[in-house]
Amino acid sequence: MKARTTNLALLLTLVITFATGVGAVASGTARGRWVVIAHGVAGLLLVALAPAKARVVRAGLRRARPGRWFSLLLMLLVIAALVLGVSNALGAPRTVAGLDVLYLHIATALALVPLLLWHLVARRFAPRRTDVSRRSALRLGGLALAAGAIYTVSNLPVLPGARRRFTGSYERGSFEPRAMPNTIWLNDTVPDIDAADYRLVLPDRVLTLSELESGAVTRRALLDCTSGWYAEQDWTGVPLAALLAPDLLSGRGARSVVVRSHTGYRVRLPVADLPHLLLATGVGGRALSPGHGYPVRLVCPGRRGFWWVKWVDRVELSDAPAWWRPPFPVT
Repeated sequence: MKARTTNLALLLTLVITFATGVGAVASGTARGRWVVIAHGVAGLLLVALAPAKARVVRAGLRRARPGRWFSLLLMLLVIAALVLGVSNALGAPRTVAGLDVLYLHIATALALVPLLLWHLVARRFAPRRTDVSRRSALRLGGLALAAGAIYTVSNLPVLPGARRRFTGSYERGSFEPRAMPNTIWLNDTVPDIDAADYRLVLPDRVLTLSELESGAVTRRALLDCTSGWYAEQDWTGVPLAALLAPDLLSGRGARSVVVRSHTGYRVRLPVADLPHLLLATGVGGRALSPGHGYPVRLVCPGRRGFWWVKWVDRVELSDAPAWWRPPFPVT
């Protein structure tokens, strides 16, 4: 392909890869499998476009352009993100310097975004009608089919990567809570909470830990962390729906439920999720450890780990819709 066509194809594929990557991080149920597959295929399409881009880069290095070192850094970050993504798909290695490969893949992808935006501004060009031709479309389509075939092969049962969940996460610590990693979203730290002083603030009352534990049930749920691991556990706690009276929901016109952590972290969930939500006080027949949310954490079946609020101390009802929040919690 011509240099211009290669750059356009690469840009389009990068945008699709990043967009589907965001969707893949958010997806926790089988209904979202398609976006994870699309992300994998788009990533492999980037690999397929690499030889054509390498020719463009070699030609570009002959010209002393300002800021080219930033462009080269962008290229290195793209390569690193691709290598880490392929490594996670193949299942070897699973960790680097003690960090999950999937976590490093996501962190590298986020780091390259500012450089990509700078590159687009510095190398901007006006689109032309001739940019899309039948020949270039067929070539790109052929590469996409090849990428899809390679993605399918990477999921063959004989390969280590086939053991991963569709989200890309590998099993760690199922039914062994002490072997389950302690992972915290963003900059939260483990607080020191005294059980005797703990209070759960609800819209119409305040409960102590012993009062909360009196109505405990046990439910099995799978926690899938965006850092690259998942674990299935038996969680013991109180269904959140049992703590919120129906007339309270209807009387306040509640459309969403806000669950807040002792640290200030919070998530907003639709009222329709209430029958599935659990305020867990234990896991695997034992009390939660501080790193896993002691004394109370939220269990959200079908949602990724950043929804599972730890150290819950407040539940609020809101008339705002559940989508009235950022794509990922930030506070």
